[in-house]
Amino acid sequence: MTRKRSVSEEERKLFESAYKEATPLAPALLKKKQPDAKSRLTPGGLNGRTAERLKRGEIEPQARLDLHGMTETVAHTTLVTFVRSAWARGLRLVIIVTGKGAKDPAPDAPFSMDSRRGILRNLAPRWLSEPDVAGLVADIRPAHRSHGGDGALYVYLRKNR
Repeated sequence: MTRKRSVSEEERKLFESAYKEATPLAPALLKKKQPDAKSRLTPGGLNGRTAERLKRGEIEPQARLDLHGMTETVAHTTLVTFVRSAWARGLRLVIIVTGKGAKDPAPDAPFSMDSRRGILRNLAPRWLSEPDVAGLVADIRPAHRSHGGDGALYVYLRKNR
């Protein structure tokens, strides 16, 4: 249990003198204008219209990176370099193809690379949220079926200012 500390008389007088001439904001300024549904931002930072167009596959990616066949280390380095480069070039929507992972793990191996299903698919979103690239990314979501579906990710980049 935490207790609030009491305010001394000296602190109270100092506070009152500092804010003696402060005036409250006009009531009209306190009311926030509610955005319409089309301009409302999604949790990832996209407005609703852009999010809907992505969901329907109506926006064509401006660049594509295919991670098939890469090791974790190579894929990580390649992905970070690709995203930084795309952002520096002013691109907004890129697609990262990770693949869906192995369909059936090897039956005779207790732990093999095949039994680790979809490693790049699972790691790519984590890599995109790391501090060195997270500030460049506005949103990450599965790609539309026409762009690779569950085996690919849309990466919507922030504006390069």
